[in-house]
Amino acid sequence: MTNLSRGKKWLVLVLVLVLVLVLRDRAKPSIKIGVLHSLTGTMATSETPLVDAVRLAVEEANLSGGINGQQIEMIVADCRSDAAYCAQQAEKLITQDGVQALFGCWTSTCRKAVKTVVERHHHLLFYPLQYEGLEQSPDIIYTGAAPNQQIVPMALWALQHKGKRFYLIGSDYIFPRTASLMVKDVLLAQGGQLLGERYVPLGASDMAAVVKEIAALHPDFVLNTLNGDSNQHFFRALHAAGINAEKTPVFSTSVAEVELTTMGADLTVGHYAAWNYFQSLDNAENKAFVERFKQRFGKDRVLDDPMEASYIGVKLWVEAARGQGSTDLELIKSALAQQTLRAPEGIVAVDYSTRHLWKKAYIGKARADGQFEIVWQSAQPIHPAPFPFYRSHAEWLAKQQALPGARP
Repeated sequence: MTNLSRGKKWLVLVLVLVLVLVLRDRAKPSIKIGVLHSLTGTMATSETPLVDAVRLAVEEANLSGGINGQQIEMIVADCRSDAAYCAQQAEKLITQDGVQALFGCWTSTCRKAVKTVVERHHHLLFYPLQYEGLEQSPDIIYTGAAPNQQIVPMALWALQHKGKRFYLIGSDYIFPRTASLMVKDVLLAQGGQLLGERYVPLGASDMAAVVKEIAALHPDFVLNTLNGDSNQHFFRALHAAGINAEKTPVFSTSVAEVELTTMGADLTVGHYAAWNYFQSLDNAENKAFVERFKQRFGKDRVLDDPMEASYIGVKLWVEAARGQGSTDLELIKSALAQQTLRAPEGIVAVDYSTRHLWKKAYIGKARADGQFEIVWQSAQPIHPAPFPFYRSHAEWLAKQQALPGARP
């Protein structure tokens, strides 16, 4: 009886100690991060799901102990599809809310507006979108694709498999204009023939003139750099005009699983997109990721590349903070420059010199079930080249500044 009583006393002491430790950790202040995405306006359909991807990563980190016992707290700001307003929200998150990192932006116009704020405060932004390149910053980790990891391989594959006559359509801002410049460089050098090039305002819904021109020119393929809900209007107009994927396949840079679900299979089946992640990727890491996301947010939800890039941005930041035992910005940036991660898309690594990720590239063909059949993939992760090698940095920036509609 004496030994049993002594054992019970030790058990009580252990339980008390565990309780004290738990209460101590709960008493620690949370570590705040800022999330900058458009929950309203023309970009809302594309951007809102990225907040859930960030939330999943944060919740998983908190369940596994947070950062050195401190829980992570998300502060979400609605950018309202307005770059200037998003920059104001970034300023508030940094100066008033005291966040340790920012995760967000979609359009390059938005990123460049927020970049000014982030660099002024020597802060930290994780940007999850494929973009036009011609940029690198010590204060930004680019978890989306550089042009040589998405649009360039897609354009070359289309030229090889669909024909040489191509047409360009995009939203009228810095990403589509700059991406088209690079595409023309590559395709014209390979014997391609540019039939037409049009740009419409971000959020534009009237696609009649564009579709009429495509119908008249009969290109072998269309390269599409539209963003936001303009994509739905474009594919609807194509469908109404009887232009389908067999006649004129469209290769898109900003149409992913979320957009397929919104638009419907009848508008998109058979058309193509290039990304670094598709929900249909057949590997154990991705299958587990998809299952966790659906368990948390609903079995009918889908994942796409910008969502996965948002998720891995948080994972990279958490691992860097845990490794350093600190959220000090300079320590975190130093650690991030050497970070690798087994991600749902495959192994990714931060490139020390550019702060972009080494990533594999994939081309997918839209299926009737709202997913993509992968028709091509790079043999290995591609080195990020935000400044393509055939011009100097200065020449690229001068070219970009000379483009109409290219200034943010």
